[in-house]
Amino acid sequence: MSKYEPLWKYLKKNNKDNYKLSYEEIKNILGFDIDHSFLTYKKEVKEYGYEVYKISMKEKVIIFNKV
Repeated sequence: MSKYEPLWKYLKKNNKDNYKLSYEEIKNILGFDIDHSFLTYKKEVKEYGYEVYKISMKEKVIIFNKV
């Protein structure tokens, strides 16, 4: 189980076609700030039916799309 699993489960549980989550919203879901390790773990989200569509450092958001 990765440290990002609560986020993956959140996406699957709410079952939207796409999400645009701010870094702050993700912090509230996980209980910690995302870091560079997210880039390694982001591939795990496919197991939950989603993909990371875009990471915007400028807007501080991550967009997830249902696969």
